[in-house]
Amino acid sequence: MLDFVDLADTLSQEERLIRETAREFVESEARPDIADHWLDGTFPTDIIPEMGELGFYGPNLSYGDLPDVSETAYGLLMAELEACDSGLRSMASVQGALVMYPIDAYGSDAQRERWLPALAAGEAVGCFGLTEPEHGSNPAGMETCAERDGDGYVLNGTKTWITNSPIADVALVWARDQGDDGTVRGFLVETDREGVTTNEIDEKLSLRASITGEVDLADVYVPEGNVLPGVEGMKGPLSCLTQARYGIAWGAVGAAKDCFETALAYAKDREQFGQPIAGFQLQQEKFTEMATGITLAELLAHRLAELKESGALRPQQVSMAKRNNVRMARDQSRVAREILGGNGITADYSPMRHMANFETVYTYEGTHDIHSLIVGEDLTGIPAYQ
Repeated sequence: MLDFVDLADTLSQEERLIRETAREFVESEARPDIADHWLDGTFPTDIIPEMGELGFYGPNLSYGDLPDVSETAYGLLMAELEACDSGLRSMASVQGALVMYPIDAYGSDAQRERWLPALAAGEAVGCFGLTEPEHGSNPAGMETCAERDGDGYVLNGTKTWITNSPIADVALVWARDQGDDGTVRGFLVETDREGVTTNEIDEKLSLRASITGEVDLADVYVPEGNVLPGVEGMKGPLSCLTQARYGIAWGAVGAAKDCFETALAYAKDREQFGQPIAGFQLQQEKFTEMATGITLAELLAHRLAELKESGALRPQQVSMAKRNNVRMARDQSRVAREILGGNGITADYSPMRHMANFETVYTYEGTHDIHSLIVGEDLTGIPAYQ
């Protein structure tokens, strides 16, 4: 795939192996059917255990037998998965960054032992319950509440736009502890508990090869042992989002590269007016701009990996990368579709599918506008919102 400034030369042997393993998996197991799944609005659930066997869930964590790979290796994995489809990367990203990460970072020993091996193996599926029907970009306004009841809590509220929820075994739900001045806490809620429903959201026009739903909680009792003991307040969910947004910044590069390669192969083969359309100046300018935008975004992702590896990465830097790289991929997918002409509107080619998916990625994990304000506050020192 596109590597104009030879970034592959900087990779370790392990990072190359992970990239190639993911690429081979995508080509053999996911890509052949992903367009059909997108059209049908389904996720290929049969590959969930295989992704676990290959170590695709939380590989940058160090608990137990988890491989604790480099942050660059993790990013490369996200890029290869999203080169197939955003739904594939979303599955792995939610499982690893939004469910396994907080259990590892903030959970008890019993919680880690209970959930991390099963989630890593793909034997269990997790989801992350933060967004609510009335509180998307303002998660601090959450209304889901938890009230003390003996040795546990009773949860009430609704979360929406939750990736994996209809197939999840456990939901990490963020709720306000009514007995502690509304402090936000994380609760591990098994989805087979009485009072839990996880209705699927259908008729989506974007991210169709991903299972999205709600988590509705009606007097759901969870024991004290299901509360994450190591974090309270908005630091909990926001730190998880930083992990996930890091993966998105890499994933967007993978999808953009797939658009570029698809359009380039087509343009070299498609002949009009006596020559391949790749030989026309207008098309070459498009490829030049695409390659430049992708390369700059990839360089930003690699720098983020260096900062993350050293422990110096700041959430605002992740916001810049998520904002830039997703916008880039959204724009370049549209250019790739243009190069494909009328054929580009069919499911035989990936760019229009990526283009539709990126309308979701542009919005979730913090909208483009919200990330603009996060970076703007960091640059000016003046918050534009509370």
